[in-house]
Amino acid sequence: MNNFDIGIFKHFQIKEGFKAEFRYEMFNAFNHSQWGTPSSNVENAATFGQITSMRDPRISQFVLKLIF
Repeated sequence: MNNFDIGIFKHFQIKEGFKAEFRYEMFNAFNHSQWGTPSSNVENAATFGQITSMRDPRISQFVLKLIF
């Protein structure tokens, strides 16, 4: 499996006792294809040996966290 996760963040001091954290995160950042396992069901000859699933694609998210 070839999977790279990347995250960057920045802390901001709003006032004494209050902080904000801004984050950007990417999961499977380079969007490599990750194939599922081939079908091993011999009784269903139509899909035997075929790969019919994949893992999650690239996911990214922005996060704003307030700390007090």
